[in-house]
Amino acid sequence: MRGAGVRVLIVGGGVAGLATVAALREWGATIDVVERASGPTGSGTGIYLTGNATRMLDVLRLREPVADVAVEITRQRSANQRGRRLFDIDVAALWRGVGPCVSLPRAQLHRALLDGVGDAPIRWGRQPVALLQEGGQVAVEFDDTSTDRYDLVIGADGVHSTVRRLAFDGQAARDLGQYAYRWVAPRIDDEPVWSVQLGRGRQFLTIPISAEQTYCYYNDGPVAERQGWRDELGATYSEPVATMLKALDYDDSTLHAGPNQEVVLDSWARGPVLLVGDAAHATSPNMAQGAAMALEDAVVLASSLAAADSVADALRAFEARRRPRTNWVLSQTHRRDKATGLPPALRDLVMRRLGEQMFRSNYGPLFAQP
Repeated sequence: MRGAGVRVLIVGGGVAGLATVAALREWGATIDVVERASGPTGSGTGIYLTGNATRMLDVLRLREPVADVAVEITRQRSANQRGRRLFDIDVAALWRGVGPCVSLPRAQLHRALLDGVGDAPIRWGRQPVALLQEGGQVAVEFDDTSTDRYDLVIGADGVHSTVRRLAFDGQAARDLGQYAYRWVAPRIDDEPVWSVQLGRGRQFLTIPISAEQTYCYYNDGPVAERQGWRDELGATYSEPVATMLKALDYDDSTLHAGPNQEVVLDSWARGPVLLVGDAAHATSPNMAQGAAMALEDAVVLASSLAAADSVADALRAFEARRRPRTNWVLSQTHRRDKATGLPPALRDLVMRRLGEQMFRSNYGPLFAQP
């Protein structure tokens, strides 16, 4: 199927939306993009892209602008909250032949993707308020009272998707019992290592995202934001926790806090309306697969549209191809969350003996092409 004469609306101008623009740019369709934010943001924390994510950046011809501003991560290190090492992974070797693992500020990733898609027609500060299927098309009403008709509407608008709310019976994301704090602190270690300290049901993670900055992530378990979390974290975890927390004493403008959530749906399509990325299948962040799955979605969707005889056939083929992979990621995130909830002595023993083997098996199917 060729895209000539097909009108596509992409809702969301983040990673999933921009990747979809890049994937479809040679298909020939007319593409509109709307994004509820008023413009590109310069704020945010950090993001880690595993090898299957950077492989998709290659396919989309977007890797170079990302690589220019990213740190290549060569090793992942796991320790308990007292700093005792449990196991290390040579991630450069693990993902060899797939793609490098990199980290960077989230705002710089967004800027690189915007640069990569060039003059994509993004209408900032706009979102749909109604979707009505009429035959094989969708009539869309926007929040500025304008209306238009499309042959395909793609919801790439994240965990709190407007498209999912409007077209999928209001199905909402569900809380995972994890309240997370994210912030940026000065970098204190030259070694490009992803490092996590494990408490019981809690984790503190650091990733260098530039020559000067470290991305910090703390999962505080099911407890919502509370006043004493910094003191408790500093008192129960070893360095570099206290040093990373000092950054918040000087400047807490980078601090983002909120619950981790997942999205599980029976289907990602309602007629010619399709969800991709976190709007369709968000998971716990413990495998760092949110951006990777969104990038893969974009590439597979473009392939499905090109190979099918109709949009309907393409959406069925897309979901059939993507479901096993996203279901695998979902199941592995559940296993990982369960493992971190074990009694610390048992968890440490298991991680020291089997951690590397478990880590490799978590990602095994993702080494293959999507």
